Amino acid sequence: MGISVKEERAKEIILFLNSLNINSERFRKILKEKNSKEMIIFEEALTHSSANKNINHEKLEFFGDAALRLSASQFIDKNFPNMSVGKRSELRAQLVSDEWLTKLGKSINLEKIINIGPKATGDSFSRDTIIAEITEALIGALYKCCDSIIEINFWLDKYWEEDAKIILIAPYKFNAKSSLQEWCQERGLNLPVYVIKELTTEHGDPKRFLCKLYIENELKAISHGKSHKIAEKTAAVIAYEKIYNQRTQTNSN
Repeated sequence: MGISVKEERAKEIILFLNSLNINSERFRKILKEKNSKEMIIFEEALTHSSANKNINHEKLEFFGDAALRLSASQFIDKNFPNMSVGKRSELRAQLVSDEWLTKLGKSINLEKIINIGPKATGDSFSRDTIIAEITEALIGALYKCCDSIIEINFWLDKYWEEDAKIILIAPYKFNAKSSLQEWCQERGLNLPVYVIKELTTEHGDPKRFLCKLYIENELKAISHGKSHKIAEKTAAVIAYEKIYNQRTQTNSN
């Protein structure tokens, strides 16, 4: 049986895609023509594997990963031509991180348009991961339909312009765990150790998990979170923020 997108669903997808405000004649033409081939590609991107449909986001997520990195490289080259290769790599890692993708997905209300299975719908702990995956798949679909990264940059550059400013001031903001790990490696230290303890079994409790972060057996941060992942990320932010502030004060003296 061939795959098709129902008319009402196609209207929902087109309305959502229009809301992205991608200023491209090629993209506007795709939406205007309502070609079934392109609609199927976007439906594929917006269908999570938990929905158990004939199509799902996974292949386009893989595709989107490559397109996203290339688009971010293009953005950095255009806006920071004198930046060193090492600094470019660090900035790009932040601009394509899962945390950044989740932030983007939430800002465009992606959850309202996703096809998702009932188990995943009720799983608040994996929600951010799902948003990041589908956002990346959407980027893959955009590249596949337009056969170019131009539309991706038309869409994402305005977000990257704002976030790059934040990242360059405080590089740990979007990917504190990686930043902290790199800081340790640069100094020949052992990697950070995250010790997690589950305090309650209540789903959604913001203090369900306790995380203690150690570097070289020295306690650097304590945090809580409704999932162990959130608790670890929060602890990393706290620890790296201390390091960053100390470094800033030292440089200013």
